[in-house]
Amino acid sequence: MEMTFKTELGGRTLSIQTGKIAKQASGAVVVQYGDTVVLVTVVSSEEKRDTDFLPLTVEYQEKIYAAGRIPGNYFRREIGRPSEKETLTARLIDRPIRPLFPKGYRNETQIIATVLSMDQENDPDTLAMIGASAALETSDIPFAGPIAAVRVGRINGEFKINPIIEDWEKSDINIIVAGSKSGVVMMEGSGEMASESDMLEAIFFGHKAIQGLIDLQAELKATCGVSKRPFSLPEKDQKLVQTIEDKATTPLYEAVLIPEKIKRQKALREIKLEILEQLGEEYLERNKEVYEIFDDLQKKICRDLILKENRRIDGRKFDEIRPISCEVGLLPRPHGSALFTRGETQVLGVMTLGSGQDEQRVETLSGEEMRPFMLHYNFPPYSVGEVKRIAGPSRRDIGHGGLSTRAIEKVLPPKDKFDYTIRIVSEVFESNGSSSMGTVCSGILALMDGGVPIIAPVAGIAMGLVKDEDNVVILSDILGDEDHTGDMDFKVAGTKDGITALQMDIKIHELSRDIMAKALEQARIGRLFILDRMLEALKESREEISPYAPKIVTIKINPEKIREIIGPGGKMIRSIQSETNTRIEIDDSGMVKIAAVSKDEADKALSLIGEITMEPEVGKFYEGTVVKIMDFGAFVQIMPGTDGLVHISQLAEHRVTRVSDVVKEGDRIKVKVLEISKDGKIRLSHKAALEGKSIGKKND
Repeated sequence: MEMTFKTELGGRTLSIQTGKIAKQASGAVVVQYGDTVVLVTVVSSEEKRDTDFLPLTVEYQEKIYAAGRIPGNYFRREIGRPSEKETLTARLIDRPIRPLFPKGYRNETQIIATVLSMDQENDPDTLAMIGASAALETSDIPFAGPIAAVRVGRINGEFKINPIIEDWEKSDINIIVAGSKSGVVMMEGSGEMASESDMLEAIFFGHKAIQGLIDLQAELKATCGVSKRPFSLPEKDQKLVQTIEDKATTPLYEAVLIPEKIKRQKALREIKLEILEQLGEEYLERNKEVYEIFDDLQKKICRDLILKENRRIDGRKFDEIRPISCEVGLLPRPHGSALFTRGETQVLGVMTLGSGQDEQRVETLSGEEMRPFMLHYNFPPYSVGEVKRIAGPSRRDIGHGGLSTRAIEKVLPPKDKFDYTIRIVSEVFESNGSSSMGTVCSGILALMDGGVPIIAPVAGIAMGLVKDEDNVVILSDILGDEDHTGDMDFKVAGTKDGITALQMDIKIHELSRDIMAKALEQARIGRLFILDRMLEALKESREEISPYAPKIVTIKINPEKIREIIGPGGKMIRSIQSETNTRIEIDDSGMVKIAAVSKDEADKALSLIGEITMEPEVGKFYEGTVVKIMDFGAFVQIMPGTDGLVHISQLAEHRVTRVSDVVKEGDRIKVKVLEISKDGKIRLSHKAALEGKSIGKKND
């Protein structure tokens, strides 16, 4: 049965329709906001997979037809590999809904969000998140929802729900908040060095706004009346649980307290294998069941260690940061480099400078974008002591790179002060807790080492949470195991004055305002500590860029001269670039940017362009070439693309009967500019040059 439900959101109408499209899916809805329309479907198989995790996949697809365009690639169709925006949005959908499936649910589940229409004002990402929850609510799939999401901006000091895309640049806060009826479940976004209190206000301003969306989905679910498929967590063999607890509790407790990650993992692995061997051959085929009980026991021990004994795996205090070391200028040829080590997490940041031609061109639903800043995050398997096939960047790599990009781009200098394309590559050498925040720290130091005049240095920290009813512990600078066994992963990056980026995911159903406020304040203190350690390595950006970085100079020319610099079919500009080993860019305003390896090459290109674009001046003398003979005089080219007329009366000091008696085509003669008319015609005199005037002098 076709149904449509509507509500007001941010001064516009949002509608959710079901029962009309994709009726063979387990659940399907069409979400519309303005003229932006997203179809979201969910399908879950009837058969349970033999896995120890939830086999959930989320796909988000932006169809170029949605914006009324044909794809600009060679194939003229959407290519198979998702764009960065599609990958990041798929992660946004996945993160708040994954914890809401029942523990032990192992049926293959797929969510597909497809953008069908895009109005260039309303971004489809939050609509896809709302649609994923609504589709699950209308299906028979067990799900502890609903959740909803909005974007919160702040323009001229006023919070806005879902500001239109055009207003994003005016907003000093831009975050996506996802929540349930009673709390926040996920957030991600950035700020222009926003204070912790302002960020907290923005988050809960967004949470208040989603209440209507939660109520709308509850009404949708009740009207659809679809019963959830029966599901219950299989009963554990309590005798086996007790046996494993008796055998493993003491050695497990001792193992989790080993500070070094690799040694700890080795000890845990040996205990697991030893327990399986002690259980005998009858349990070999039940090894997954044994390992699941073992992992649950390990998680309980780790959580009790924090909640009941007030201690951490590595012996730190709850708000203590691991030892930090920073080195800059490690690599001789890249334009900036820094190695950031925090405990057992180590990240190398490498910075490269380029010209405008190095900017990344990205096709989006909003049109083609040029990106002058890129950050690429690499997480090789050796960083966690594993052996894996190296492929392209994973969704995790792209997600971590996106978070680090948002943290750093807020402090980059404007183009009019530093006209370079900037690329940072993050190479994770070791990982045991928040390599993304290590990427922020190493990336900032690499920028400073490379002489980029950043607005302020940025540091990042990852916070954790362990919660059991009213007992709540917030952890600063979490380890990988604390992330795995805890209830929250909260990353905050910023300067000494405020937040530039944050991201939060939780495994419990929601977080209260009080807990979030405490986490933000504890993160601020930790961030300032890390910043101090970074500035001990390099207090400010170097005054000069690397001698191996391209030298970029700019000049402004008369836009009418652009055609002459480019030449027929680009012949002239290619010739200059080849002769001077430079790259030249010209925009329609007449701004010319020259990128060269050395200053001498840049100066040479500048000189050649200057000769082409030189404007003649009345009273100056020039040496030119006779290009055409006429009965009434001779046309002389005094600079590339610029001709003037020497009238027959101005060819010599004596009376001239025929022009050809004095000059011929190809002759080089000295002339003086007598007049430039309003329509650009130039009157020259050779006679004045013969009267003893020197080239380059003006008449008295």
